[in-house]
Amino acid sequence: MLNNIGLPGLLLIVIVTVVLFGRGKVSGIMGELGTGLTAFKRGLREAEDPAKQESDVSRGTDATTESSHLDGKS
Repeated sequence: MLNNIGLPGLLLIVIVTVVLFGRGKVSGIMGELGTGLTAFKRGLREAEDPAKQESDVSRGTDATTESSHLDGKS
């Protein structure tokens, strides 16, 4: 059922939502949704960083040593 929704269907949903809730309320909800998604992505990125640092420490390297080897510096 949902795989048949095209552009006219989406426009109808948007129009009905704006009429029911008002433009200001919908705008606020979308802003909060964007803020929440940004915070979620930041949290995922921060969760990956400690894991990467732990793997670098277990290999006996760190980011500065690794980058200097890539640049050809000793």
